[in-house]
Amino acid sequence: MFFLTEALAFPPVDTANSDGLLAVGGDLSSERLLLAYQQGIFPWFDKDSIILWWSPDPRMVLYPKQIKISKSMRKVLRDNQFRLTKNTCFKDVLEYCSSVDRPGQDGTWITEQMKMAYLKLHKKGIAKSYEVWEGDKLVGGLYGIDLGHVFCGESMFSLTSNASKFAFIKLAQELQENEYKIIDCQLHTDHLESLGAQEISRIEFLKLLK
Repeated sequence: MFFLTEALAFPPVDTANSDGLLAVGGDLSSERLLLAYQQGIFPWFDKDSIILWWSPDPRMVLYPKQIKISKSMRKVLRDNQFRLTKNTCFKDVLEYCSSVDRPGQDGTWITEQMKMAYLKLHKKGIAKSYEVWEGDKLVGGLYGIDLGHVFCGESMFSLTSNASKFAFIKLAQELQENEYKIIDCQLHTDHLESLGAQEISRIEFLKLLK
């Protein structure tokens, strides 16, 4: 197990264990977080744990042009049920992502420490949010790290049916237009797979990242 020091450096990602755990410790400074994402590493831990850094193999990603839009979602898009904004209420999206219950998930990994770190990245223009509105009510959204050619998705929430799917589809469509390579979804979920995401090897992921 690799223990981070004050030095801004990570071990080679191929030294991660079979679960993808690469290192522990360090801090959540903007500089360290940005370096981590640039190297295919992300933090993931709960409030009772020290900081854990991960680089799983395989990696769940979405090629923007491969986004799957179901018939029901096509109707949602046509009917203009929702309205999308970007970076207008990042903190609110962060709070909802940390507090909205998810089936099969006990608690949240978005600790107060994590919130402060990502708010700093947002102020630097690196962390971005997509917000979904129904009328004047915020009903869904997502946030992540924008590396300019790869968008590293962190979390999304939904207060009404299809709101987070709407945000994800709009994100994929915009990234496709801007010729982004992938959306990094980190770990497999059936929900992400249903939207077109797939697992690729860490080696292939790092090639796309660089």
